[in-house]
Amino acid sequence: MQTQVLFEHPLNEKMRTWLRIEFLLQQLTVRLPINDHADALHFFRNAGELLDVFERGDIRTELLKELERQQRKLKAWAEVPGVDENRIEALRNQLKETGAMLINAPRIGQLLREDRLIGLVRQRLSIPGGCCSFDLPTLHVWLHLPQLQRDEQVNTWLESLAPLINTLTLILDLIRNAAPFRKQTSLNGFYQDNGEDADLIRLHLDLHSQLYPQISGHKSRFAIRFLPLDSEHGTVPERLDFELACC
Repeated sequence: MQTQVLFEHPLNEKMRTWLRIEFLLQQLTVRLPINDHADALHFFRNAGELLDVFERGDIRTELLKELERQQRKLKAWAEVPGVDENRIEALRNQLKETGAMLINAPRIGQLLREDRLIGLVRQRLSIPGGCCSFDLPTLHVWLHLPQLQRDEQVNTWLESLAPLINTLTLILDLIRNAAPFRKQTSLNGFYQDNGEDADLIRLHLDLHSQLYPQISGHKSRFAIRFLPLDSEHGTVPERLDFELACC
């Protein structure tokens, strides 16, 4: 059985931001529980980068706008003959509940932003080796606290992000499932098409091809160039089959 690699490429700025947030949220939980210095630095580095992303724009407003857009799309779907009306209604209720939770939540990332330990570590992360025990005695002591105490603090930080996580997960699921994968063929390693106001390009490529896609474009038009992993000796076939979804 051939292994397929999934590539995703955003076609606008909001989707670029959301995919980065999703990636950082996933990284936050990869090395839990925090047992040692390496686990701690992995967590705090990703927490710091997450706060950097939050500070570049009004994430809450953009997510609420998207929830409204998805509501309009579901309302239009509800008028299509033969559609699963119960499924549509359940999704619409889920969007309403998620939106209410997000509106009533504190400012996104506020608890992390105000935490003294996260702030101290964040200041030192840009300095090579700046998180040594003599640079950050606070972190050194924290790592010697009982595991349960550290776990409770980490869980409190993560729970404060729950409204964001729930909203983003729902929105990205709806966007990703908005279009099916279809077989396409590139000629001499190149493919282009109309985006049809898409937010996201999703692409399945066989691993054995030893190729990767270089995608550029925006919501109305995009282009894909397939390049070999081995830039010196790799080759690109004249015709290459792959699967594509414009979501």
